[in-house]
Amino acid sequence: MNLIENIIAMKEQELKYFLGNDKLDEITSDEKTKQKVILSMLKHIGSPDSELRDNLIYQTFCQFILESKLDNDLLIEILDICTSDQFLFKGIGEKNTDSVFTRSFTSLLIALILYQDNRDDFLSRAKVLEVKDKLISYVNREKDVRGYVREKGWAHSVAHAADAFDELVKNKKMKQSNYPEIVKAILGKIYQAESVYIHDEEERMIIPIVQMADNGLEKELLESWIKNRRKELEKDKNELEEENYWFLVANCKNFLKSLSLTIIDKPSLSSLQPVVLHAIKEIY
Repeated sequence: MNLIENIIAMKEQELKYFLGNDKLDEITSDEKTKQKVILSMLKHIGSPDSELRDNLIYQTFCQFILESKLDNDLLIEILDICTSDQFLFKGIGEKNTDSVFTRSFTSLLIALILYQDNRDDFLSRAKVLEVKDKLISYVNREKDVRGYVREKGWAHSVAHAADAFDELVKNKKMKQSNYPEIVKAILGKIYQAESVYIHDEEERMIIPIVQMADNGLEKELLESWIKNRRKELEKDKNELEEENYWFLVANCKNFLKSLSLTIIDKPSLSSLQPVVLHAIKEIY
């Protein structure tokens, strides 16, 4: 079906009331109702109303997808909508605006669809690689890295993108040769000087990195990045405002500390432990 044609989406308050009072089976039992609800949820996926966005829209998408209430063709259509300029890239480059909620929760919906593909295998390899390219482009261009936003709830663009990457690298259609560009995008988002991550973003970003290591990622790529932190920081110290420099230092240290704790019980990355510990001491 085409979600765009011949359907009028509900307004926010109408959708909020509808999702809060109607049961999943009642929504999916009628095809027209299901189409209208899905289109309405997509339209308001970035609502600044956290109750609607987090507790109703996202949770309903979770139920739809995890309980296999949506057929594969519809999921592919939703995925195509998600990776479009109006969703994953809506307002890209803006900071401290509400457009971040659309981008962030779109990436979370992408993660759900990738999760379902990891269970049911309905996406082509070409489509998975297309999603990979879109996610990398998005992360590289995302400037709004806020975690919790007062009165509006979680933005968490970086954490949600990490969740999408985690499902992506679990996908059997991905090859080890695809990993370096993903790692580069994740590490580039760690090494940012706009602000300090304070809501465990670095821990979420470590998850897909560890997954790739378990799948055969060459450790030299991570080792090289870690070893070069002191040199890169010394270079950036002369180019950044002092506050931004210390943001950068904090993000590096926090990431390395979290990585050190994570790899203690990970044989695939145990050889990195002395490298990480040395880098932490160098940065202090």
